[in-house]
Amino acid sequence: MPRIEGTEIEPVIKDLKHKDGVVATHTTGLRMDGVASTTEIKATMAKLSEHEASVKARLDALIASQNALKHDLTRLDILRANLASQAVSTRTISNTMLSQAATTAKRLSVAVNQLDLEQARVRDTLDVVEQVAELKTCVLGVSGSMGAAQDWEAAASYLHRASQIPPQVLNGSFAEEIVPTAEVPDPPNVTLEQAAESLRSLFLREFEKAAEENNGSRVTRFFKLFPLIGKADVGLDVYGRYVCRGVATRARSNLNAGTGGSQSTEGFFYANALTKLFEHIAQIVEHHGGLVALHYGTGRMVRILERLQIEADVQGGIIIDTWRDERSLDRTLTDIRSYAFTFLVQSFLPAQSARSGTPRAGSPINKGVSGDSRARNEEGVDTRGVDALLNEMTVMVARWSLYCRFMALKCKEETSNQESNDRVFSVPPLIKNSGLITKIEDQLIAPINAMTTFVFRRAVERAFQLDEQPSGLSLNPSKPLSSNPPYMSSAVDDVMYVVDQVVERSLATSQRLVISSVLPSVTRVLDSDFIGMIQRKMRDENYPKAAIQGALPPESTIIAFLVLLNDLDIASDYVRRIVQSRVEIQRGISPDNEDPRVTPKSLESLFPFGDDALHARSALRSLQQSFEVKASELINDGIYVVFKNVLKPRLRPLLSDAFRDIDYQMSESEFEEANRFMENDDGTDQGADGAVQYHFQRGWDALTKPIGRIITDGNSERLLSTTISYLAEVLEKRIWSYFGRINDFGAVRLERDITNLINVIVRGGRYGLRDAFVRCTQICLVMNMEEDEWAETQALTKTSPEEIDVEWKLDYEERLRARSIVQNRT
Repeated sequence: MPRIEGTEIEPVIKDLKHKDGVVATHTTGLRMDGVASTTEIKATMAKLSEHEASVKARLDALIASQNALKHDLTRLDILRANLASQAVSTRTISNTMLSQAATTAKRLSVAVNQLDLEQARVRDTLDVVEQVAELKTCVLGVSGSMGAAQDWEAAASYLHRASQIPPQVLNGSFAEEIVPTAEVPDPPNVTLEQAAESLRSLFLREFEKAAEENNGSRVTRFFKLFPLIGKADVGLDVYGRYVCRGVATRARSNLNAGTGGSQSTEGFFYANALTKLFEHIAQIVEHHGGLVALHYGTGRMVRILERLQIEADVQGGIIIDTWRDERSLDRTLTDIRSYAFTFLVQSFLPAQSARSGTPRAGSPINKGVSGDSRARNEEGVDTRGVDALLNEMTVMVARWSLYCRFMALKCKEETSNQESNDRVFSVPPLIKNSGLITKIEDQLIAPINAMTTFVFRRAVERAFQLDEQPSGLSLNPSKPLSSNPPYMSSAVDDVMYVVDQVVERSLATSQRLVISSVLPSVTRVLDSDFIGMIQRKMRDENYPKAAIQGALPPESTIIAFLVLLNDLDIASDYVRRIVQSRVEIQRGISPDNEDPRVTPKSLESLFPFGDDALHARSALRSLQQSFEVKASELINDGIYVVFKNVLKPRLRPLLSDAFRDIDYQMSESEFEEANRFMENDDGTDQGADGAVQYHFQRGWDALTKPIGRIITDGNSERLLSTTISYLAEVLEKRIWSYFGRINDFGAVRLERDITNLINVIVRGGRYGLRDAFVRCTQICLVMNMEEDEWAETQALTKTSPEEIDVEWKLDYEERLRARSIVQNRT
């Protein structure tokens, strides 16, 4: 076996054995000691030869790479020699040239730093000297101004200048040595403190004197001096007491103006008194805010706002308590809570099902004050008085909301140090923690919620008591209607007017608590009382039921039932418009069309705090959705009753009459004659080919027009949709009934008759109603297909159904059955 020798190659072989696991494994595994036969020897020799060839190839690659490695090492030696010479040159330059320059630069830097330090010390010394000189001037100026001259503005100005001197200079030993003089021997800090305290007492005394004399110019004069002597808090406190005294005096004067007279018992006296209180406070804040900001700095007005709010709590509480006693609010609340709503309750009792309302001709609305007096005696509650009281309470709460918005804006401006255009605020702490907000919530908002519910429910009760139906209605098309559409009972107008007023009044308060209570109450009354009364009338009084089996219900009953359906549809439309007019965000666009601004009537403007606007919008939408759901359910039930009892019994006879004596086994000559007749038809003939359309149109108009001229458009669409769904089923059954009784020409005529019939139904642009007759038209389509077209359709149905242009409503078996309707066709 050949061996590889050589001192340079053997280490490489050893390295390969260590790095290559395969070589090591093969080398240890291929030994001749354990061979026992010639075959094993040959196999082992073959493997050793393969392994020898592999090792030789690797060794040849290593030897070939040595030349490149030697070349790279030679280049590195040359580069190292060049680098060494460059390093020597660099060290020579550094030692001979740069060392001296670096030493000189260091010496200059130290000298410059020393000079800067000396200059800074000189400047600091000069500053101290100047400040001490200024301090001495201020001390002497204060002493001189407070002497015989009594120039309080100059003295305050000197104290203000002295306050700008750093404390370390004011209290330093240098100032204590230099500043004192023979006239003012005390240290400067002692002199200034004594002068400031003396001026504080003097300014307080003069301010109080000017306030008692109501001398506004002197009040302003001394108010401006407090921050100059370092007593800004004292000035703000005394000024706050001054303006609060003015607020209290004005509020008592406004309240006393109506005491003992008729002014306090009529109109909006207390609401006006509360409004004047808030307006006076707002005027003070607006007029004096600039003065405070100018002399005391931005943000200091909050202290005065807090004092004003405390005074507002006191004076506002007095007004509300006096109003509550004067208006006998507790007695009114007791009366409305004990009111039984007898008419509404009895209307839902079975024993009272036949009872009708009071004739509307005796409505108190038409008979003035005397009618109101009678109504008040009958009811036990002065509804008009309650409504007037509710209006006054609404005004008071609305003024409070406006006042809160104003105070929030001012607090935000003071705290943010800039005026912001953001209309969404948070309620400031001075409002949250005020006593007036608790009193308003307990004595105004809570009664508003109770009284609004009473007034609205009483309005619903009164509307049905005085309800009257539209007159002059008839199902006879030849008889003109004496009134104008829409035809509805008077209760709808009355109730929806009150709904609009209640919603408007609730939103005007700008109070989330009012919205959270009033709107759900309105929803509850509408759902239970308003819709409940209409439902009871539909079920118990005006249900369209025939007196004799097979006959139609009485005309008066049908008309009354249709009017009740109109009431529900029109009421839903009213509620939708009432809500949408307030929910939709009204925006104005600036001239550049880039700056949308919320208008004063939007919910965002009425409810600027937090998410109150979103809550109000959600409450309004909940009112609309709840009423529409309840009304729609009852409308759909009523529409089905009209269809079942009035229209459905006449539909089958209508179709039977339209297709009477029609033969669809036509000869070719009869078919051609019918085509010629159609070409010359002027639309008035009643020939054989147009008989179906003529008879159906006459019967259809007689069936739908009498009802259509009374019912609303929305209810008409609902009724027509229900009727057509049933009519399409009946018509489809009639088409299937011609199985085997129709030939090819008759199939064409049948399709024409069905098309004309559908055209009669969808007159007036109601093309969406055609969808109900899709199965009928597809049956006729399959009947009249040519053989090749039918074969192609069948083939596509089996192979590529997506390529068929027709969206089939008939399944495969039904299409085969439709194809077989014509005689002698399979």
